[in-house]
Amino acid sequence: MGVVVWARTGLGQARQWLRHPMAPYFMLIGATTLLVGIGLIEVYSASTTNNLVTGKPELGTIAKQAASAAIGVPLLIVAARLPVRVYRLMAYPLLIVTLLLLVAVLAFGQVSTGGNQNWLVLGPLTLQPSEFAKFALVLWGADLLDRKQKRLTTWDHLIVPLLPMCGLIIGLVMLGGDMGTSMVIGAIAFSLLFVVGAPARLFTILTGGAAGLATLAVLIRPSRVRRFTEFLSSSSADPSGTGYQAAQGFSALSSGGWFGVGLGASREKWGQLPEAQTDFIFAIVGEEMGLFGALAVLSLFVVVGYSGLRIAVSAQDGFIRLASAAVTGWLMAQTLINLGAVLGVLPIAGVPLPFVSYGGSSLLPSLAAVGMLLSFARTQYRNGEVEDLRDGPSDGPSSDASAPAKLGSRTPKARARAAEKLGNTL
Repeated sequence: MGVVVWARTGLGQARQWLRHPMAPYFMLIGATTLLVGIGLIEVYSASTTNNLVTGKPELGTIAKQAASAAIGVPLLIVAARLPVRVYRLMAYPLLIVTLLLLVAVLAFGQVSTGGNQNWLVLGPLTLQPSEFAKFALVLWGADLLDRKQKRLTTWDHLIVPLLPMCGLIIGLVMLGGDMGTSMVIGAIAFSLLFVVGAPARLFTILTGGAAGLATLAVLIRPSRVRRFTEFLSSSSADPSGTGYQAAQGFSALSSGGWFGVGLGASREKWGQLPEAQTDFIFAIVGEEMGLFGALAVLSLFVVVGYSGLRIAVSAQDGFIRLASAAVTGWLMAQTLINLGAVLGVLPIAGVPLPFVSYGGSSLLPSLAAVGMLLSFARTQYRNGEVEDLRDGPSDGPSSDASAPAKLGSRTPKARARAAEKLGNTL
């Protein structure tokens, strides 16, 4: 009986805390920090052994990932403190720079072993501009639609120039062979249109068009045809061919059991599982941390998605609402595409798992996007735009005269001071 009472009390306190207006702020910080930390551990585990097998520096991969995290965390902190107007000012310059980089990739980019041309080498730096294009499209699309808000009742203003620009970005990315990133960029565009209330007919047309273009993109490349055919037949139909990676991923997940084989004890990382530190990092998580560890990682992504959606839903500013929804759509779509490939419910698209997979080009824009969400949460709270959702007022005046007032009853100035104090904890 005591356990039941304790559980009910704890659940009630958790529900009350979730209603706090700054709950999404702290949940985002906690979930993102844990995901980045888990990513560093698993990248280290998945890469060191494979590096030894292939003759590369043992700590080369984790050193690069740690350096990216060391840059990304300060970037997140700076992004969390930038005012909304700065993000709007960055929209067009960042989009132009990204477009130029995408064109430069096609002209001077590095071709990967899989035949894709996604990377641009700038001295000691290797960048994948298509990852930064996601953040640029979020800012530009949100700013554009917010400025045109009163004219979005007609299809021409709703579609132009948003969809042509999305088509241009997707076209440049697809010319480099990156179909997975193109799908994520499409998800960003869909998120923006959904938030502004685009009619269902438009989504039907866009979905049909996207399906047709995706089919064409698969058919014009034999490797994609083989991979898609293998997916339709079964992931393990040809374990020595295109189904090899999927089969090894299943082997890693199934060998993890309930609690995993232990951190660093993965057997698949010994060269059996291709791209273990990038696209299939979740398979190593499942092998080393087991079902409970895998579910814990999934729960952290749910927290990120919930926090982003709550910031978007509670926003009164159009730009904040659009940008928050687009970032959430981006991160959740990328997560679903990656996990779907690892679990065998979607074809392998070569999309990294946000915050966890190896790659600074993926980690840096993702952390910057989370920092922007934190900035939006602080701005809404400071301006008094977020109500305290906790259950109604107390039954009577507090017996302690010095007890602070509830956050929901604070004046905007008091909220501003409280938000400043909360920001200092970041």
